Amino acid sequence: MRFGAAEQLEILGAKAPAFDEKVSRSGLAELKPGELKIFQINVGKWCNQACKHCHVDASPSRTEAMSRETMEKCLQIIGNTPSIDTVDITGGAPEGHALFREFVLRSRALGKHVIDRCNLTILFEPGQGDLAEFLATNNVEIIASLPHFAAARTDQQRGSGVFEKSILALKKLNALGYGSALPLNLVYNPSGVFLSGNQAQLEREFREKLLADHGITFNNLYCINNMPINRFLAALERGGKTETYLTTLVNAFNPHTLPGLMCRTQISVGYDGAVYDCDFNQMLDMTANSVAHIDDFSAGAFQTRSIRIANHCYGCTAGAGSSCGGAVA
Repeated sequence: MRFGAAEQLEILGAKAPAFDEKVSRSGLAELKPGELKIFQINVGKWCNQACKHCHVDASPSRTEAMSRETMEKCLQIIGNTPSIDTVDITGGAPEGHALFREFVLRSRALGKHVIDRCNLTILFEPGQGDLAEFLATNNVEIIASLPHFAAARTDQQRGSGVFEKSILALKKLNALGYGSALPLNLVYNPSGVFLSGNQAQLEREFREKLLADHGITFNNLYCINNMPINRFLAALERGGKTETYLTTLVNAFNPHTLPGLMCRTQISVGYDGAVYDCDFNQMLDMTANSVAHIDDFSAGAFQTRSIRIANHCYGCTAGAGSSCGGAVA
């Protein structure tokens, strides 16, 4: 079961009250951006895994990949926009892109902090034997997916044997200084139709279990709610649980999350150069107002746009909130 972007928005719109009305009742006529700080770039949808909860719908069969021309335009914008201090590279498995390492090197040469959103098992793919060393040498922050410290919970979401490989990858990264001198942050997401737990408490549990069982250290744990789009929405629909999950999100709506939403300080660029307010809007083909493609990018226009919202946004505003950097309130 797969749904197109328009069909997903229709399903979400029919099964929950309008998100923009919630925002309006919170005292905001619309969501407006703050200073642009993060340039997030999705370099392609190929991935060596096909996780059940993946909002990108990435897999080994996907071939979409950013062209050199588009990447050059991204680098030009990054270099010409002083407020951008971080380049956040995602996919798919971004490291599998032929130009990934060049993009990292050139972003670092521009003086930008670089984040690699890593699935960990990519370190063991053919041709990636020196990937961990490359990332460490260039002081790249790693944000790594690890749904749980229990093997069964992780493998249930990400595939058989993924937990074991992830542990081996984390040990390799620790040996290179990640988790101490170099930033290594983990991402947790729930395995069912419920919200992430308390981030601080879960971080303590992850830290204690990974250290005691595997000798692994890390810096921070980021809790991210499952977004009701793509594969997770399909699973909800198959199980007849879409309305239940959306009700959970709506009832947990927290207006205090609105100031910290990631869409207010970042730009999200797709592999084809299309521009979005966030990675989730990207997966629903909701291009940004005023600037729909990097060919048309203007810092002034992007900074004064209204941020596009729809009912999937409940995922980022439920409980303590959710973002690419974890809880926001």
